[in-house]
Amino acid sequence: MKIFYHPRFKRAYKKLSFETKIKAEEKETLFRKDPFDSSLDTHKLHGKLKNQWSFSIDKKYRILFEFDKVDVVFLDIGDHGLYK
Repeated sequence: MKIFYHPRFKRAYKKLSFETKIKAEEKETLFRKDPFDSSLDTHKLHGKLKNQWSFSIDKKYRILFEFDKVDVVFLDIGDHGLYK
């Protein structure tokens, strides 16, 4: 599986604290091994985001993504405001 990074994801990632970036990288490593690892709390979204998924970095931050056939596109990273 290859992961692509949307420009919105890249912009939001740059604004994160160093500690949050480290956690995000650790979670991405887990995601690459198993996107549905229980520690990620991966879940499908509903409503206007019904084609997207999310997984947790920690209690506050998450990564919003889409499956694209065999690849994944990370769309955004941030707090629950992502869902607006």
